[in-house]
Parts: sequence; C-alpha cells; structure tokens
Amino acid sequence: MTNWDDIIALHGPAVWRTAYRLLGNADDAEECLQDVFLSAWEFSRRDRIRHWPAFLKQLATRRALDRLRQRARHTELVGHPDRWTVPPSDCNEPLAAAQAGELGERLRIALTELPPQQAQAFCLCCIEGVKYRQAASVMDVKTNAIKVLVHRARTRLRELLVTVVVDQDTNGASS
Repeated sequence: MTNWDDIIALHGPAVWRTAYRLLGNADDAEECLQDVFLSAWEFSRRDRIRHWPAFLKQLATRRALDRLRQRARHTELVGHPDRWTVPPSDCNEPLAAAQAGELGERLRIALTELPPQQAQAFCLCCIEGVKYRQAASVMDVKTNAIKVLVHRARTRLRELLVTVVVDQDTNGASS
C-alpha cells in the first residue's frame, strides 16, 4: 500500500522545483505539481514504481514541457503574457539578473522546439542533475541513447539560442 502523504511530503518540493525551473511561474508550477501526483497515482494503480524521485522528476519534466509547448502555441496566437515571471537569480547586479532572466526565458522557448525525448533527456540530465543511467531507466531507453539525446539537445539548443541572439541583434541594429 502506497502512503501518499509521505510521498508528497518527501518528493513534492523537488517536483515543484523541477516544474518551476522549467515554467518560471509559481501558479503554473503548482498546477503541474498537481498533475504530476495525479498521474503518478494513476500509474501506481497499474504498475509498480521502482524509483520515486526519478519517476516523479521525469513526470514533472514531461508535464512542464507540455505546458511550455501549450504556452508557446498560445503565445503565437495572442502574444507574450505579461504575468509570466522569471525565476529568481542568484545575481546581485541588476544587469546580470536581467540577462539571466532573459536567457532563462529564451531557454524555455527553445525547449519547446526540441523533439519531446530530447527535451526530456536534457531537462532530466542537465537541469535536474539526474544521472544518465537513472534517466535511461526512467525513460526506458539505453544509457547511450540518453547521451545521444542530450548531445543532440545541446547542439540544437545552442543553434536556437544563437539564432535568437543574432535575430535580436539584427532587429535592434535596424531600429
């Protein structure tokens, strides 16, 4: 019998942080947290969960990426919502904090451009710090496949982020 109070108390903060890092918005992170635990409950009724922290981080990453994609589609239709906030930065200088916030927002947008498995592998390994072997187990692929997914994600993100910076510089220079 699964003790959900213990699981939520023990893993809830990590799930919320995972969602918040990707979404940059406390309200969205809270909704994502609820979605994650509902999905985990439904999954646990069918199958045994072997490693709760990795399973929940993977689920939080998937749900957050789904929300980012939904947000990107919505943004294309109605523009960028002002209510989105940027995660707090450790920077004390306003310029550095603004640049970190801008980079975080560009990374969120770029993540929506990646194939789902690449985005998930990148978020698990590079943002959440999950080991390749553990991510492979959770995503049900081989460890080498995770390494390839992360490599391809990094390469594509680098291209996407450079393109955004070049486009901004070009647009700013012509203004």
